[in-house]
Amino acid sequence: MTNAFTHSVMAQPWGLWWLQMRRLVRIELRRNLFSWKAAWIYFLAFAPTGIIFIHLFVDRHTQSAFTEDTNVLAGIVQFYYIRLGVFFGCLGIFARLIRGEMLERSLHFYLLAPVRREILLLGKFVAGSISALLLFGTAIIADFALMYAGFGPVGSDYVFNGPGLAQLEAYLLIVVLACLGYGAVFLLLSMMFRNPTPAAMLVLGWEAINPVLPSLLQKISVASYLRHLMPISVPGDGIFALLTVTTEPVAKWVAVVGLMTLIVVVLAYSCFRVRRLEIRYTTE
Repeated sequence: MTNAFTHSVMAQPWGLWWLQMRRLVRIELRRNLFSWKAAWIYFLAFAPTGIIFIHLFVDRHTQSAFTEDTNVLAGIVQFYYIRLGVFFGCLGIFARLIRGEMLERSLHFYLLAPVRREILLLGKFVAGSISALLLFGTAIIADFALMYAGFGPVGSDYVFNGPGLAQLEAYLLIVVLACLGYGAVFLLLSMMFRNPTPAAMLVLGWEAINPVLPSLLQKISVASYLRHLMPISVPGDGIFALLTVTTEPVAKWVAVVGLMTLIVVVLAYSCFRVRRLEIRYTTE
């Protein structure tokens, strides 16, 4: 039984699938990153960068402002990028991969090609993930550098001899997991609904009410896992309290494994759905 399974796995055309996926990813990357339709996603990613750039030249960077700026940067990641910027950016990128091509009446070209639908779906997911990570990962690095550049030697010492680099690594890990998690969810929603935006708003609402749900349901949330990875947790105040997710503390490795498990389950179900995907352009 084991030998038969191993022989069956080794007999699959892995080389052909890898070649097809690489070419598909290359095509999708050009469409995601170098299209005028992606301009608003660039704005979502780099809007805080522009504000921090102005702050670098306008405000005074005294010793007393150091802690405040560190908390502001943590708040930007916690409240803006996780809950709004990456959320809507991934909605724009991943919902377009399937549903957008249906609206443009071009998806059937892919489906008529001799490519397994699972390879097509996973290739689009990889391309969308790389696009989102390039945009939001670069924005996080730029935000971090600009925030501490104004403090001169004190900022350099904090980054290279203090906890700065560890915090940057944590922020990048959070952005990576957020892009993969929201990307997988929105890719699935784009196959399930003609207009995935209302469903995405329900996901946003689900993330907001997640803290009051039973512990089992709290595990079906992207933001609840990411919160445990924040190096600096900023309490919500005013309207930002609505975007704060408060759950029982868990170990960081548990949060990473839990979110990766959620991503794998969603992608596996997406592969199942894409096998039955039918296009009716007259009703789209």
